Amino acid sequence: MSLSETETLSIRQMCDAYQVTARTLRFYEAKELLSPIRAGSRRLYTKQDRARLQLILRGKRFGFSLEDIRQLLDMYNRNGSNQAQLARSFDLGQDRLAQMKAQRDELSIAITELEVELQGAGAALASLRAAAE
Repeated sequence: MSLSETETLSIRQMCDAYQVTARTLRFYEAKELLSPIRAGSRRLYTKQDRARLQLILRGKRFGFSLEDIRQLLDMYNRNGSNQAQLARSFDLGQDRLAQMKAQRDELSIAITELEVELQGAGAALASLRAAAE
């Protein structure tokens, strides 16, 4: 999508561009993650809103809570150092990565155990079918 710095998008255009629902955008607005311009009953999304939505979607994909995402977005300083925001993002990312790796390890164990159980059940089922013939 190539949009100018000043171009705004309607809620429908945002939904199409980012593959989200209007309900999702309104929810993020209610959670103070997005602040579109209000023109009567219309919502107009700026370049900043689009950047924030991309970060929200990335954070959700990584498993961050909406509150963590909101706090990180609120730490952004357009004209200053964003060292605090980067440090907090790094710490949250490290924690989330450790959680994801632990989940992966637990899932690998569960998969291996289920495969063993299914092999045993498959052999028992084959034996029962053979006996019934």
